Amino acid sequence: MTKANDGIKHLKVLIVDDQLEVRSMLRGMLSELGISQIFEAADGKEAMQFTDNAMDMIDVVICDWNMPKMTGIELLRQMRSVYPDVPFLMVTGRSDMDSVTQAKASGVTAYIRKPFSPAHLEIKLRVIKSKIDGARVA
Repeated sequence: MTKANDGIKHLKVLIVDDQLEVRSMLRGMLSELGISQIFEAADGKEAMQFTDNAMDMIDVVICDWNMPKMTGIELLRQMRSVYPDVPFLMVTGRSDMDSVTQAKASGVTAYIRKPFSPAHLEIKLRVIKSKIDGARVA
């Protein structure tokens, strides 16, 4: 971990993805960035249950778009109705403009396309962290 990661290392992150391998990969990337407070949910319903009981433990949600039971966009919309300010990073293989427009209209904070590097994830988290810090000052 570099000194540059100091700003994001205290983030508390909820990873939402139906694939254990993807959750493990994201956990590894976040750990490399110095982030240690990492929680996981296997789908949108599990994520909502977690946040309903422990929203104060989460700074950022990193969520896959394509999941059974509740898609990432459905989770985003539901979270926005209950937690309008929680930063939400959508992870997807989609790149069509309709998907991007749909995510933005639903209130996504940031969007990252698969595959992505730890460096790209770090950039997105830094942007989110600056938004969190700006909201605390305002």
